[in-house]
Amino acid sequence: MTTSQAGPDGRTVAPPSWVQRPANLAQAVTAELVQRIVRGVHPPGTPLPPEPALCETFAVSRTVIREAVKVLQEKGLVQVRQGSGTVVTAPSKWNMLDELVLGASVAEDESLAILDDLVVTRRLLESDMANVAARLADEPTVERLRATVARMDELVDDHVAYEEQDRVFHDAIMEASGNRIARAVVKALVSQVLHTARYVGRTDRSLCIASNLGHRRIYERIAAGDPDGAAAAMFDHITDAWLVRRGGPSDAARLQR
Repeated sequence: MTTSQAGPDGRTVAPPSWVQRPANLAQAVTAELVQRIVRGVHPPGTPLPPEPALCETFAVSRTVIREAVKVLQEKGLVQVRQGSGTVVTAPSKWNMLDELVLGASVAEDESLAILDDLVVTRRLLESDMANVAARLADEPTVERLRATVARMDELVDDHVAYEEQDRVFHDAIMEASGNRIARAVVKALVSQVLHTARYVGRTDRSLCIASNLGHRRIYERIAAGDPDGAAAAMFDHITDAWLVRRGGPSDAARLQR
């Protein structure tokens, strides 16, 4: 653990409080640098400050900084160039499935473009999984979906409990599809924005009622063994639910298909 250092006037200067207690200093430094890069404190194409400056900024050793920079490379945020130091890469090279990168990007994106892209990705994957589920779902799965929709009808006045059942409904369909990779991607994406006010949006009773009508249409198409109908119902449900919650800038061109 890094100890206190002497400041220019000779007085003891304690390191920032956030570096005094973390179990892993490199993780803490990495998380802070990810946020700074995404915020544009260190713009694409510019070098990160040299090691000595970063050591002083974060009150940590060179070993910690080097480990943090290595992780930033793995996330695609920086590239170490001979003679140029550690250079911040363009956003197109960032790993947007990474928890820290996605979380910071959502927090900084006032245009809602990142959330729009997240919804489009979720819509694409879940529509396909609904299609497959309509072909593969057995009776217990269909009954589970029916019971979940009925339960959500009873929970429209309790948005927290309603949202929990909402996740149960969608996950049951994803599980029924058998596509473990697509399911994992959707769950990873949604987990990053699940408690973000800008994604959750309004939670009015009327919105819960409207949302569950969409769930019921999806369930009915799966129960009827209608793959195309289930996919279309899921597509419309995810799109419509997000447009209602979305607010913000009115241009939602990314959602149009």
